[in-house]
Amino acid sequence: MNILVTNDDGIYSPGLRMLYSFVKDLGRVYVVAPETPKSASGLGITLHKPLRISKMELEGIQAYATSGTPSDTVYLAALEIVDRIDLVLSGINVGDNTSLQVILSSGTIGAAMQAALLGIPALAFSVDVNEPEELLEDPALISAIRNVARAAVRFVVEYGMPKGVDVISLNFPRRFKPGAAVKMAPAAKVKFSQKVDRRKDPRGGVYYWLYGELVKAEPGTDVYIVHEEGNIALTPLSFNMNVLGPRPEADAAALQRLVDLLNKSIT
Repeated sequence: MNILVTNDDGIYSPGLRMLYSFVKDLGRVYVVAPETPKSASGLGITLHKPLRISKMELEGIQAYATSGTPSDTVYLAALEIVDRIDLVLSGINVGDNTSLQVILSSGTIGAAMQAALLGIPALAFSVDVNEPEELLEDPALISAIRNVARAAVRFVVEYGMPKGVDVISLNFPRRFKPGAAVKMAPAAKVKFSQKVDRRKDPRGGVYYWLYGELVKAEPGTDVYIVHEEGNIALTPLSFNMNVLGPRPEADAAALQRLVDLLNKSIT
């Protein structure tokens, strides 16, 4: 089985190395990621300039760095670097990817969605931290991510993606507390109230920073489960945004079996 590990935080992110280390014995694992951070690049692909691939060794790991976006990276991996990819793992992202507002701009989810468009099962992993170093601070969290990632991969390898699901997004809290659990939840509509900060540079020119302020989380959503409860949110996603036409129902029973398996892995 060929597994692609990628991300949007760039080839040097500790989250990428962690994810590789968690699954390296579950198949032939390829590490292909953007050469620099590409957060919030969504499903964007590069059409206005050439793309380059650099083969490198990263702390003993043979890896490939691309000059493109996470979406570009998936296409380069699937169509140029690897003969066949059976599963794509995207992450471990610095910052959670909860709410549709964030999902639609996330490079981590974007890479997973591009894989799904190619017919490749994909899982995305994200953590509610602000800095890469925070991923390494909580041994209990590291253990939980490792166990959940391995169990999720084994489930998909054995049973395939549940019917009606294209991507499974897993979001972890900042700290893993005793009794924390995996809960299935829909994505909230928004996580932030969007703001624009207008400033002036030393020469008087106007420039802007976009930022957001957290809004009150709606109970039962991915944002609430991660930020308020401190639990792990499993959010099944589909790229079918059509209002018209048939929409396949998700296999709720299979998803519940996955949740049960993941919870068993962390207890």
